[in-house]
Amino acid sequence: MRCAKFLSFVGHIFSPYTLNEGEKLPPKAIIVGAPHTSYWDAVLMAIGLWKVGRHFNFFVKDSAVNSPFGPIIKAVGGLAVDRSRSHGLVDYAVARARENSDFLLVITPKGTRGKREFWKSGFYHIAMQADLPVVLGYITRTPRKTYGWGKTIRLSGDMRADMEKIRAFYADKTGIRPELRSEPRLRGEDGTADAPNSPARKD
Repeated sequence: MRCAKFLSFVGHIFSPYTLNEGEKLPPKAIIVGAPHTSYWDAVLMAIGLWKVGRHFNFFVKDSAVNSPFGPIIKAVGGLAVDRSRSHGLVDYAVARARENSDFLLVITPKGTRGKREFWKSGFYHIAMQADLPVVLGYITRTPRKTYGWGKTIRLSGDMRADMEKIRAFYADKTGIRPELRSEPRLRGEDGTADAPNSPARKD
């Protein structure tokens, strides 16, 4: 953690974005990273969490973990997943949350830096099944270049009502590249089936 703190300190010296810590982070939670429009989103979230002394996890392709950089990726919290097929990812994340007293899982529900019609719903199903609060992480260029996390919410199980709250929070958040921002929306909001264990599917 000392090394992480140092990297965070250096990162904030050179970053044009200012950290806004928002509400105190709970011991266990899902952190939503949005709007996801740049590689720098993940870098800034990492140095922000390191600054406040919190370890976190994130999903990464198994090929990355098996690469020469694998030990580093795992050291900073990477959890290897095979994104090419359905593999019970939600169940895996729920089990990890229940096994640990300190568990922050950072997820970018849009799943891509480009525009898309729907977010992936894995974060929602993990939070519901593991009874975890959802922390709304963000990055925005206007009115000032800031990033961090804002409010923490508890999902009700009413997907549309929950997503209305999430949309309201992100309504004025632009991301680093506003032209790539997508409206927070899940397929399941309209009552259609949304497979919780298939976050790797291409919506």
